[in-house]
Amino acid sequence: MTTISRAARRPLSNRLSDRAFDRASVLILSVSALAVIYPIYFIVIASVSEPSAVYNGDVLVTPSGFTLEGYARIFSDPTIIRGFANSVLYTGLATAISVTLIVTGGYVLSRPDLPGRKTITFLLIITLFFDGGMIPRYLVVQQLGMINTIWALVLPGAVGVWNLLIARSFFDVTIPGELREAAQLDGANDFRFFFTVAVPLAKSLIVLMVMIHVVGNWNAFFDALIYLNDDSKYPLQLVLRNILIQSDLSSTGSMTGDLESYAQAQRVAELVKYSTIVVSTLPIIALVPFLQKHFTKGALLGAVKN
Repeated sequence: MTTISRAARRPLSNRLSDRAFDRASVLILSVSALAVIYPIYFIVIASVSEPSAVYNGDVLVTPSGFTLEGYARIFSDPTIIRGFANSVLYTGLATAISVTLIVTGGYVLSRPDLPGRKTITFLLIITLFFDGGMIPRYLVVQQLGMINTIWALVLPGAVGVWNLLIARSFFDVTIPGELREAAQLDGANDFRFFFTVAVPLAKSLIVLMVMIHVVGNWNAFFDALIYLNDDSKYPLQLVLRNILIQSDLSSTGSMTGDLESYAQAQRVAELVKYSTIVVSTLPIIALVPFLQKHFTKGALLGAVKN
């Protein structure tokens, strides 16, 4: 009753301004959501529409000239299938290594009894502002003999300092010193405490790190472009890039080998471009709804304390 009476006593101008603010916020957020969602939706309907209809502007809300030829040619081409399999392998391995190193490293840095903790953190922060650049990084990878291997895509960027600092802050907030002292009184050593107490409490952090690294590694193509010279090892994104940057008959490789006319080849090339974009982004889009709750919780907890 008190809350209602206070709200009723508020000046009419304030209540009207609050309503105007709410409506403006809803409008801005709706427009922003539409600006993000519609391009994705357009790619989907364009992938099942005739390219001529897309060029003429007939494809805006619904497909025109429905066809699944682009998807049929994608899944019949060994290059794209192999690229998809490579991306799954690279993403899975890189994510497992990165999340393991970040969670363990973040926990160690959160321990106040770690010798030189502040110095180590300071040295890590320096790397956020200064970087050797692409050429020194390439020379290091070359000297280590990792050129044209999977390790060139996995190891150089395995530990992101920013994510490591998020993990450290997460453990600072989530794992109080009293909890560790209680576990030690019960006879738990550091390893047992980490695996039986710290890791179960860090589920949100682990999901956050998994999501960040899955998206980043799945969409990565530049490292593969630099370090790989064997077509059979290309990830899907690099295969997609090679398709998108070419506009002649070679842009679709063997997929247009059975076509007689250049116009038909270009039609298939456009279908393949849209269809490949959908195929390459679908796994990530399907993963996000299941991890969104943990992603938000982990990001907020990791940002509470520096």
